[in-house]
Amino acid sequence: MARYIFITGGVVSSLGKGVTAASVGRLLIARGLRIRMIKVDPYLNVDPGTMSPFQHGEVYVTGDGAETDLDLGHYERFTGTPTTRRSNFTAGRVYWEVLHKERRGDYLGGTIQMIPHITDQIKTMIRAVDAEGVDVILCEIGGTVGDIEGLTFLEAIRQIGLEEGRERAMYLHLTYVPFIKAAGEIKTKPSQQSVARLREIGISPDALICRSEVAIPEDARRKLSLFCNVQPHAVLEERDVAHSIYEIPVVLHEQDLDGIILRHFGLDAPPADLSGWTAMIERIVRPERTVRIGVVGKYSELQDAYKSIYEALNHGGIAHRARVEIVKIAAEQLENGSDWPPEAGDLHGLLVPGGFGARGLEGKVAAIRRAREEGLPFFGICLGMQCAVIEFARNAAGLAGANSTETAPDTPHPVICLMEEQAEVVDLGGTMRLGNWPCALQPGSRAAAAYGAESVEERHRHRYEVNNAYRAQLEAAGLVCSGRSPDGHLVEIVEAAGHPWFVATQFHPEFRSQPLAPHPLFRDFIGAALARAGGGDGAGAAPAAP
Repeated sequence: MARYIFITGGVVSSLGKGVTAASVGRLLIARGLRIRMIKVDPYLNVDPGTMSPFQHGEVYVTGDGAETDLDLGHYERFTGTPTTRRSNFTAGRVYWEVLHKERRGDYLGGTIQMIPHITDQIKTMIRAVDAEGVDVILCEIGGTVGDIEGLTFLEAIRQIGLEEGRERAMYLHLTYVPFIKAAGEIKTKPSQQSVARLREIGISPDALICRSEVAIPEDARRKLSLFCNVQPHAVLEERDVAHSIYEIPVVLHEQDLDGIILRHFGLDAPPADLSGWTAMIERIVRPERTVRIGVVGKYSELQDAYKSIYEALNHGGIAHRARVEIVKIAAEQLENGSDWPPEAGDLHGLLVPGGFGARGLEGKVAAIRRAREEGLPFFGICLGMQCAVIEFARNAAGLAGANSTETAPDTPHPVICLMEEQAEVVDLGGTMRLGNWPCALQPGSRAAAAYGAESVEERHRHRYEVNNAYRAQLEAAGLVCSGRSPDGHLVEIVEAAGHPWFVATQFHPEFRSQPLAPHPLFRDFIGAALARAGGGDGAGAAPAAP
């Protein structure tokens, strides 16, 4: 039976619970333990699949096809442990399950209540990630202590602690210790009050992780220990790091968080082996070159909308000991013949990510045309691939007015069209082509060279595809369909013949990239951009040490 670590947050949101939870997972793996990670969200949406990126950030897709919270991306990148559809659920999903049981008569006519029925369902779904051989389950509770919608989740994890016994359940509370600049001092009162709310529910934290912009003095730590009922050695500091979020596991290890956890559970484990991790951080801290990559998106003002994209670009830089400077360009700025914004400067590569809808599409198409005609290394993902096909059809294959039926149903040349199996779909949530699907690679293509394989499996999230009726015309004009479904029916990767590096994928390779294992396509894209910048030969480099 696995042990449980519950991670809660207090004072304010956006403290970085997901990164902290993932960092704890990395430390436990470094100690030789086998883990599973889970994120529970108190909002009422069944999942984030239909939520706007402005509301929720990116939707992270698991290998088994679940649309989940972006924190699962942190879990996989930090730990290398795959997540599944069981690794994320919401209050909406909990109520959905309970109400379906009630309609079936599973409760034998009983009155359905928050306690025990909702809390029992939460506990069942948390425990569902347990499996043979798992030592520790880490469970992050979304939201902030004090939020009314989170009360049943906190009650559920309190009950798990009671049922499992305190030696098999541990509570980590991430809190904010603000620095009042005018007074020149930090304040512990918000953290005290946050912990007081937890203790009212019946949860007493075993460790306090304090986010702060400045160092927390010893007297403040003693005060937090005293008023929060946490041992002094378990009051830890998590200041903003200088270079990368991947430094956080090392910061927590230096304060013995992994030792605190092992002692709480009474576990024996070898010393932490973070050698590969610290070698990877060394590549980030001391890059040998810099490359500038423009990302043309419709949600450019929101960092979390393309979180996995940005991380995967940085992973590509790690593989080459290069710093990736990401230049965010709003797609709408490039419409109507507009040039790059002045702040973009000289770019060495261009990436167009996924998305939905017509807004900004013509700006993406214009950017791709410039990259293709000027020999600028280009990487398109999902809608970015569809825009690449539209641009190629219009300007290389002579198909004037070519477009996607998603945004232009009456286009004379629907080079992108709705997938056949999507024609009868009515509900929007969880109905796209999702999760892992196989892809056969064309020998001699850039994609095959990057992967070093004949076939791969990648994660998808889309409803539209390249229209096979136009495939012959596009290929005759120089578009290479270098990746296809095994039956040859679906185009998964396209390349532009004769271009230094022009690759676009219908799938989302960013979801499989990790700092210790950069995705081959991101690695080679950054290599090509470095060659453009005069800092490399464009060949793929070896990934960071595992």
